[in-house]
Parts: sequence; C-alpha cells; structure tokens
Amino acid sequence: MEILKNTNFDFLGRKWPFIIASLVLTVVGLGSLVVKGGPRYGIEFKGGMLLTVKFASEPPVEKVRNALDAVLSSPPTVQSYVGTTNEIVIGTDGGDEVALAKNRQIVLDALAKTFGNPGSGKLDLNNASTSQLAARLTDPLQRAGVAMSGQQIEDLSAAIVAHRDQNGGLLTKIDDLRTVQGLTPQVLTVLNTECYLAPYTAARNIEIVGPKVGADLRQQAIQATLLALSGMLVYIWFRFEWYFGVGAVIAVFHDTLITLGLFSLLDKEITLTVIAALLTLVGYSMNDTIVIFDRIRENLQLGGGSAKSPKLAEVINLSVNQTLSRTIMTSGLTFLAVLALLIWGGPVLHGFALALVIGIIIGTYSSIFIASPIVLFWHDWADARRVTKTPAAPTLAAKAAVKRR
Repeated sequence: MEILKNTNFDFLGRKWPFIIASLVLTVVGLGSLVVKGGPRYGIEFKGGMLLTVKFASEPPVEKVRNALDAVLSSPPTVQSYVGTTNEIVIGTDGGDEVALAKNRQIVLDALAKTFGNPGSGKLDLNNASTSQLAARLTDPLQRAGVAMSGQQIEDLSAAIVAHRDQNGGLLTKIDDLRTVQGLTPQVLTVLNTECYLAPYTAARNIEIVGPKVGADLRQQAIQATLLALSGMLVYIWFRFEWYFGVGAVIAVFHDTLITLGLFSLLDKEITLTVIAALLTLVGYSMNDTIVIFDRIRENLQLGGGSAKSPKLAEVINLSVNQTLSRTIMTSGLTFLAVLALLIWGGPVLHGFALALVIGIIIGTYSSIFIASPIVLFWHDWADARRVTKTPAAPTLAAKAAVKRR
C-alpha cells in the first residue's frame, strides 16, 4: 500500500534547515543540561522517597508544602500529578535507608496532623492497613456482642480494605461499606464508632530507593543505552559500508541527545520508563534508517552495471522517495498511538509517552535529513582522498616529449 506514488522530492537539497534546527536543539539542550547539572533523575536513579497522595477534593498544594517544610530538614518537592485530578506527589532526596524511612514517617505524621484527626483516638480508615483495622475492631466487636473469630475479623478487614482500594483508595462515607459481604449493621455501627475518614489517602503509594541502589540503576541504564548503540554500529558496519554505520549511529545519538535536552528544558524527570522509551527510540530510529540504507544499497547495485553509474546524491533522493510512503505509514501510526498514551495514559506512562512522541518526530526526520547527508559527506570525502592519493596518468603529449628526449 502506497500513500504517495512516484514522488520526486529533493530531500538533500532541503537538508540545511533541518541540520541547523538539529544543531540549535542540540546546543540548547546540552546547555540546559550543563546549567542544571545534568538530567533531572527520578527517584529510581538518585535515591529518595516518593509518596503519592490522593485527596477527596482539589489538593491544597501550598498547605501541604508549608506543613512539610516545618518538619523536614530539607525542603521536599510537592507537585500536582500531571494528567490526573486530586493527586499530588511528594518527594524527598538524599540520605541512607534509615533516614529515608524516618522521612517517610515524618511525612505521614505531618499529613495526619494537618488533614486528619489523630487527637480523636479513632483509626483513619482511608490510611489503615488490614492488620491495623483488624486489631482495632477485635475488642469493640466483642464488647458489642458480635460473635466473630479472629480469622473472621481478619477476613472482614481484608474485604473492607479491598473495597476501599477498588474504589480509588478513598472513602467519603463509612456507610458506603454496606455492600461489603459479611458487614452487618452491628459491625457498621462499630466502624462508625472506632474509625473516621481523613480527606486523603497516602498509605498505598510509597516508594523508597536507597542512594546506592539509585546509583547502580543509573549506571546500568547508561550502559544499556551505550551497548545498544554499539551493537547496532557493529551490525550496520558488517551489513553496509562503514560510513553507513557512522551515519546511522550519529543520527541515533542525535535523536537521544535532543530528547534528553528537551526533557531538561521541560524540567521532566528521567525515570526507568523514560529509559525504556529511549531504548525503544534507539531501535525504532535505527530500523527506519536501515530501511532507507537498504534501498540505497539496492539502487546502487542496480545502477552500478550501467554505462553511467548514478551519483550517490541522486540515489539517496531516489531511495528516500521510494520509501516515503512506508515512512509516513509506520511513523504516522506509531505517533498517533503514543500521542494517545500521552493524552490519556495517565501519570505512570506520561514520561514514557512524551519521550516517544519527541523521539518519533526527531527520529523520522533524522533518518532522512541527518543520516543520509552524513553518508553522502563521508562518501564524497573518501572519494576526494582517493583522488588526491592516486597520481595523475601522464597525457599523450607528455609521453611524446619523453620519447623525443
């Protein structure tokens, strides 16, 4: 299936605007990385604690920030969660595992003091675990004359917590638990007496990564990216001429650097999902470049036996035009899929989808306007060197002069 047939665009003739745009994006992105001291790593790479808090209404970000500033030694990050409603993310950096666990408890206590009602002596059902709820209900249920064994109370508590989690992890009324199997009116009365509902939940979404683990993950991510690039360079080197491999790898480095630079400019975190997207981008961009290079090689072989072999620039333009429909279909459909992930995928997939949206745009034009001109440049440069090294053949006049002597 072809969308465009018999196109004859002069891609190499229009390469300079794209090359200049790439140089500007690369320089600006690298400048941002230098000014900011490197990428903004996520908790997986730098170590720290990350806590997601969901509120029943619009999150009071400033109130949360002020409450935590008063109890933590270093200011935490408090941000609204992109793409969702009523959620914020709280992050603390640095420290070993003991310090991070201590910060976790400090944050939870500060949230309970600011938004809960710990002075009431009741259990916060929106932030309680199954074991905490079971321990809290055991004696009151016995005093209320409810005949339940310890295992039955454990099972009932698990069902209550599961019902809460299945409904977004946040209950607004204890009476909403009436549908839980095994919850009688007597048990519901005890729940209303012993428990209350804070307007937030934070107990289910806590991540703690020690600094050593973060450093190891960061090193492994860099190694994985470099090994992927090295392996592809070797593959292309054997399959094509060496300068094809150089062009392809430079184009992929170009795609990766621009994506990282834009993440820095947009102040986005580099997380494990973003690294996965970058590795996906490396393979995707390389595949697109190989398709074009393969067509260039085929056209060179077809024209090599003619009386007048075509120039490489003409062959490259012809090859890009021949693969243009394929490029539009694959890149366009993939772009629409990742754009949908970016818009509707939620916060977990936001970084992954953003990296792919940027990468597909950059990777598609780099295969045409970056990799192909590099191949042409290296080919012309190598030809020029061969011409200068080969001594010029003597003319007929020169030969005749030699004979007369």
